[in-house]
Amino acid sequence: MNRKLMAGVAGLALLVAAMLWLAFNRGPLAPVQVQMEVVREMILSPSVFGVGTVEARRSYAIGPTQAGRVRRVLVDHGDSVKAGQLLAEMEPVDLEQRLSSASAAQQRVQQTVLVAEAQLREAQSRHQVASANAARFQELAQKNFVSREAVEIRNNEASVTKAGIESAQAALHGARNDVERAAHDRNAAAQQLANLRLTAPVDGLVVAREAEPGSTVVAGQAVVRVIDPDSVWVRARIDQSRAAGLVPGLLADVVLRSSQSSKVAGIVARVEIQSDTVTEEQVVAVSFAAPQRISLGELAEVTIHYEKRAPGLAVPSAAVKRVGDQRGVWQIGDGKARFRVLKTGIQTLDGMTEVIEGLAAGDSVIVYSSSPLRDGVKVVIGKTS
Repeated sequence: MNRKLMAGVAGLALLVAAMLWLAFNRGPLAPVQVQMEVVREMILSPSVFGVGTVEARRSYAIGPTQAGRVRRVLVDHGDSVKAGQLLAEMEPVDLEQRLSSASAAQQRVQQTVLVAEAQLREAQSRHQVASANAARFQELAQKNFVSREAVEIRNNEASVTKAGIESAQAALHGARNDVERAAHDRNAAAQQLANLRLTAPVDGLVVAREAEPGSTVVAGQAVVRVIDPDSVWVRARIDQSRAAGLVPGLLADVVLRSSQSSKVAGIVARVEIQSDTVTEEQVVAVSFAAPQRISLGELAEVTIHYEKRAPGLAVPSAAVKRVGDQRGVWQIGDGKARFRVLKTGIQTLDGMTEVIEGLAAGDSVIVYSSSPLRDGVKVVIGKTS
């Protein structure tokens, strides 16, 4: 009986010991296994990565200024065009007749000006004669050769002819205004007729033919779309947390979705002021160093290279954690995890983060842990998986 009791006690002790060993080595009381890395000095080659689409900076939607029917389209997708080249033409409807009518009206009012000028000359001539007679009768009256009534009649005739001059001048001024108005009407009709000829504003490439002859389009609707092929660039989105220091002129590499095995040289052309508040991304436009014939809307990967920094301290980016509002790294102190706040700089695409303040060369930091760390938890260097 005593042997059975002793055997039971021994088995229970072994079970308790096994449970304790599991609790302290594999269970919740076991120390967290971590992997360490050493802070080292190195030359950082900072760069940022983003994904964007190929777009044209200068794109032109060419269409009529008023509703109408397309008469003909002379170009098609992929055609190269020159500035001023006729691309399409709209039906004139009654614009040609309106232009002819405006031209006839302009000629008619020009004749009115000639008539008004002749009337003015006639009025001036009459006034000259009447003024001379009035002056002559004034002299005769002073010598008592004519009566005062005769002088007054001649003065009245001079006044009447002077009023005739003013009337003729007003008529001439009105006629000239009519000529100007008729010219404006004719120019407006001519401009409307010219607007029916859709021409290329620049040397470019046709990227879309959006209407066919016989189609009715509204004002502002595109019939043909043209781009400037030299203005093609990639509008990429960069994480705002890594966008510090982005300025025009930085070199970049572009990898197109259609040619993932090769890189195309690029340069940052514009860093847009307006960021995306939803995705927390900065939009950067990267132009190509050499002209490219590529597909608009194509996806592209962009890597922007900053200027190389002087040698400095760096840690693996995987070691940098955020606890609350602070960024830092976990270290081991007396066998326990301790959080140290850091002031960090740039991050590189090869997984390194610049350390500005908080660590010294040779310090060890925890890079990976088998479970989330908290301040004071026991840790042990070993495998994390």
